[in-house]
Amino acid sequence: MATDRLTAVLDATYTCLSRYGVRRTTMDDIAGELGVSRSAVYQYVRGKDDAVRRLTRRLHDRALERAAAAAVSDAPPAERIHGILAAKLDLVLDLVGGSPHTAELLDATARLSGDICDAFTGRIRELLVEQFAAAGADPAHPGPAGPAGPVAPAEAADICIALVVGLESHPDAARLLRPATDALLAGLLPAPEPRPSRA
Repeated sequence: MATDRLTAVLDATYTCLSRYGVRRTTMDDIAGELGVSRSAVYQYVRGKDDAVRRLTRRLHDRALERAAAAAVSDAPPAERIHGILAAKLDLVLDLVGGSPHTAELLDATARLSGDICDAFTGRIRELLVEQFAAAGADPAHPGPAGPAGPVAPAEAADICIALVVGLESHPDAARLLRPATDALLAGLLPAPEPRPSRA
């Protein structure tokens, strides 16, 4: 039951942040959204800052769960990488699309949640490095050759993250992710082995 109430508190926090932003939201706003007293909200969070941090962590953890599920799927490497990148982009699009204020929950320089945002991006990067390494590149040695020469798994991961960051502000980002990822991965992943002919 306590988990349900905490979920309700975080949902109310999200609603208030969407309306007022992090700075202007108060514990009274959160309590009012829930229809309870402020002291009732304090049973589940220590204050507004705690509520914002917990909400930010919940949103980022959900996106990481989707990314991790994509990483361990039976899909080909390009599809797994696309799933990881889609989880990152979807988090941004969901928050930015909800309200200009909720985009604050994505700010790596934010006092309340910047470390959560940094950790999220770091974990996405780790998942990508693992995918590129498993696709045929040793993390300690250069991987598949790109147009400018060999690309190590860590560099390939950074390139993919840069692609998503570049798409985040584009009005048609969700549609563009697939063709952009496909084009990028054509140069970053080893070419699939040709099937033997049946001669």
